[in-house]
Formats: sequence, C-alpha cells, structure tokens
Amino acid sequence: MSCSAPQVDEIVERALREDLAWGDITTEAMVPSSLQGEGTFLAKAEGVLAGIGVAELTFKKVDPSIEVEALFVDGHRFGHGDKLATISGPLAGILKAERTALNFLQRMSGIATETARYVSAVGNSKTKILDTRKTVPGLRVLDKYAVRMGGGTNHRYHLGDGILIKDNHIASLKKAGCPLKEGILMVRARAPFHLKVEVEVTNHLEVLEAIAAGADMLLLDNMSPEEMKEAVRMAKGKCLTEASGGVNLKNVKAIAKTGVDFISVGAITHSIKALDISLEVGLTE
Repeated sequence: MSCSAPQVDEIVERALREDLAWGDITTEAMVPSSLQGEGTFLAKAEGVLAGIGVAELTFKKVDPSIEVEALFVDGHRFGHGDKLATISGPLAGILKAERTALNFLQRMSGIATETARYVSAVGNSKTKILDTRKTVPGLRVLDKYAVRMGGGTNHRYHLGDGILIKDNHIASLKKAGCPLKEGILMVRARAPFHLKVEVEVTNHLEVLEAIAAGADMLLLDNMSPEEMKEAVRMAKGKCLTEASGGVNLKNVKAIAKTGVDFISVGAITHSIKALDISLEVGLTE
C-alpha cells in the first residue's frame, strides 16, 4: 500500500477534518508558529509495526515541513521501550496532528500484532490466516494492510471481490426451488470469469452437495475439529477449505491440524486492542 494511494489520502483527510474542522483552540492560543519541536514515537509494549507511513502522511497534511524518520519499517517486530520513529518541525503542527497520527499507528499496529500471534500459533502448517470484512467502516484498506503486515492473508475487500454463497443465499435458492448446482452455474454465468466460487457448509451432507455442484472452495462454518478433518478429507483434490466461526488463539492450532487451507479470523480486525504507543514531544534546543 502506498501512502499516496487515493483511498488512504481520503481516509487521512477525513480524520483530520473530524479533529480540526474548528481548529485547535488550545495550540493556536498557546504555541507560537515560530516554535520548533521534536519528538519520538515510543513503544510501550512489544509488537509488530503497521501504519508508520500513514502517521507520516497525517503530519505532512497538517504541515508539509514536518519531517518523520522511521526507525522501524512496517511488518517488523519491536520491543517494549523501542523508539519507532523521530519527528521534527513546527511544534504547533506536530501537536495538531499528534492524536490522529497515533490513532492510526496504534490501531494498525494492534491489528498487525494480533495477526502475527495467530500466524505464529499455527506454526509451520500450510494453513494461512485470513481476515474478513469485519472491519471499521471506511477503514478497510488500512485494516487489511495491517493484517498483511502481521503475516496474514486478505480475503475479500468488498462484495464484488469474490463469490461467497452463504447460508442465506442457499436458503433463498431453496425457497425459489433452485438447487445449489443451478445457483452456482447462475453466478458463474453472471460474474467475472476469473472469480472462484466458495460455498458455506455446516455438515458433511452439505460438503458433498457443494463439491458435486462444482464449488472451488468450502467455508466450513462452526464445525468441530473432527468434522473439519473429515470435510478436508472429502474435499481433497476437489476444492480448497476454509475454517470459520469461533476461532481464537486457544483453538487455532487444533483447527490448523485438521489440514484446512485457510482459517478466517474476524477478531483480528473487529475486536482489536490498539497497541500502546506514545509520542514524546519537546522543544528543539
């Protein structure tokens, strides 16, 4: 992800408008425009960095003369007490952008760090950790970038990014008297040719039906490890498998041992804890 990408620009500008639409009364009343400042992004916990470029862009949009020097790059691990980046320039601009820049950096690093925990938990298995669309509305591009920085893999970015036939779609097909196979043929005929078809299944009968209907991938929803293992055996050589539902750090290793190709984890974006990072600022001597 480039920090000059239009989506990222729009996100940062929107965040700054939210915070600075009526100015920064405190800073403007107390800090002369001539004062220069410098500061350090300091890690208050160990983790994986994500969003340093977004933080820099935030400062630049407030004052282009502010300089940010990253001491770690996105995707790298850091320890408690490490200096992540230094910043220098007009003190008023630094103070105006500080909270918004930290919000991006803390959230994105929190996502990257939690993702890395899941990737580490599955060890050397072939199973990949996937994210979901359970992201903060308007921040998906940043959330998913942070997942990649933590070693995870992105699933769909949006509803046009892949074909996923879920339980409500299947129920609608049945209500219309349309078998799953006809539904898959229908969506293949109407969607871009390169998109794969994934079908949600909850039991082994549905696994057989989806395979027979020509699914490229099975979403194994809330199955036990034993059920998943059998579903993987049934799908071997026919389609890929993805485990979903109730995944956490305590059970993800056992799920990976079933042989699934992917494990999707909504928690790495929808229930994330921001990483503790501070910006220590002072006057330039």
